[in-house]
Amino acid sequence: MAVVPYALARPFLFGLDPERAHELTLDAIATLQNTPAQCLWSQPRVDDPVLLAGLRFPNRIGLAAGLDKNGRCIDGLGAMGFGFIEVGTVTPKAQPGNARPRMFRLPSADALINRLGFNNEGLDAFIANVRRARSFRAAGGVLGLNIGKNASTPIERAVDDYLLGLEGVFPHADYVTVNISSPNTQNLRALQSDEALDALLGALQARKRELTTLKRREVPMFVKIAPDLDDAQVALIAATLRRHAIDGVIATNTTIARDAVKGLPHADERGGLSGAPVREASNRVIAGLRAALGAAFPIIGVGGVMSAADAQAKRAAGADLVQIYTGLIYRGPALVPRCARALARGAVPQAA
Repeated sequence: MAVVPYALARPFLFGLDPERAHELTLDAIATLQNTPAQCLWSQPRVDDPVLLAGLRFPNRIGLAAGLDKNGRCIDGLGAMGFGFIEVGTVTPKAQPGNARPRMFRLPSADALINRLGFNNEGLDAFIANVRRARSFRAAGGVLGLNIGKNASTPIERAVDDYLLGLEGVFPHADYVTVNISSPNTQNLRALQSDEALDALLGALQARKRELTTLKRREVPMFVKIAPDLDDAQVALIAATLRRHAIDGVIATNTTIARDAVKGLPHADERGGLSGAPVREASNRVIAGLRAALGAAFPIIGVGGVMSAADAQAKRAAGADLVQIYTGLIYRGPALVPRCARALARGAVPQAA
């Protein structure tokens, strides 16, 4: 178990500006990972292996993209007991993201709002960080690399950025995620529309086939979608994923809806809402995808997992694997083994 209980650290972190707390935490993890001081937060990994998309995941609980955008803390975060970790979103060129303040806590709702905007150090720095990681993957952990487009790239040229991202991360990824669902890059979610998604996935799959031959390795490709989709849009996306033989889907990103937090401080801030308020919307999209895609199609569920029961509900909705992010901030590292143990027991409640 971790030497320092999160309950002791949380009041200090929550007393800081959210982004400052985030930066301090990542800086500490980056500095102390793979040293004896890592015992401050490390935990045994729950052993519950599962095969999905040709990969062996040590357990069903992963870290969602967005927390470690530059891939600086892969080993340190992996020490919390995750079966898989996803880092990014990375863009071809470094960019600062949106103006600060751009991250807000809504503690009474177990929620965050962020409008970070793919702030990252660019593809070259990202790959260098990924290559430096060693202990997590040596212990069997699975690493996903999440790619997006630069804010300065016109939406009609978005495919170019995704192709650059795919080519850059392909040799270093266990799987690649195509992020077309962040609400914080202008017009990005337009890529989820029928024609745009068809063109993007067609181009990416063609390049992936070339890279598979060139690099002599198979790398599954997932697509991450939004929770703010109606049933017809979910069905359309599912059909497009099938048509292009995409390896899996991640559901979902943050939401632009505010119904669940109306009237709370910061509720009207622009950006993506994560945490407990997105849980039901995420589960609805997961269930729709499962119904449309069948039992064998890989689905990773993310959104509002604050407890072991929430992780089980994701499985009940149809997710094979489950990711957490905001839950880690509110509940601390102990949430990881709690969720992993709950899913390892196989106690998956039936969806309503």
